[in-house]
Amino acid sequence: MTDKKNINDLNQPLMAHLLELRDRLLRAVLAIVVVFSGLFYFSKELYTLVAKPLIDVMPEGTSMIATDVTSPFLVPFKLSFYAALLVAMPIILHQAWAFMSPGLYRKEKRFAIPLLVSSVLLFYAGVAFAYFVVFPLLFAFFTSIAPEGVAVMTDISRYLDFISTLFIAFGLAFELPIAILLLVWSGLTTVEKLRESRPYVVVGCFLIGMLLTPPDVFSQTLLALPMWLLYEVGIIIAAITGKRNEDDTPSSTE
Repeated sequence: MTDKKNINDLNQPLMAHLLELRDRLLRAVLAIVVVFSGLFYFSKELYTLVAKPLIDVMPEGTSMIATDVTSPFLVPFKLSFYAALLVAMPIILHQAWAFMSPGLYRKEKRFAIPLLVSSVLLFYAGVAFAYFVVFPLLFAFFTSIAPEGVAVMTDISRYLDFISTLFIAFGLAFELPIAILLLVWSGLTTVEKLRESRPYVVVGCFLIGMLLTPPDVFSQTLLALPMWLLYEVGIIIAAITGKRNEDDTPSSTE
């Protein structure tokens, strides 16, 4: 009887966690559906907005094209879904945080909320940097080097795939300071080791840029240089917060 009762006691918390996980996932999905429903009505205008950096630099008399019969519908549909994920990300992360927070210590909760907020803001900053800085430079360069007699008429589906890759690459790259802070705070590395590894990191930034961006030196450099600068920012922030943590630690000697 005792063993059976213990098993039931263990099953009840497990079922409660599973039910809560289901509710959190449903709320996240509902947030995406609600945002998507609002964005899909303006899907054409949304695509025009994201295509503006290319359209502004295209030669006069040219335009974007749709080579697939279903592209005029599917491409704005996909874009609306991607945008819904991006807009609903704070709600999704909030649901994840609400599910995990009961199992965290008070000190972990104190650091988790600023990290959660800053990671979302940094991802948005990376997307904004790609749209407002990288895209105009990148597309102006590509259209200017087109051979004479070649009309620049980009397919809308390929364009969406191209910019989606860059949005994700720059969004993740801007998370580098958060990753550095977590590595230092967890004790996996130190600020001194990060400074000593700077030459290898510079090479690694260009390698990551090569893997995450289209196969051209221009876009790789535009990703690698911000990553390097963000690495330096992460080191500075880790050094400052590390000193504050040492100052907050009570001395064992009286």
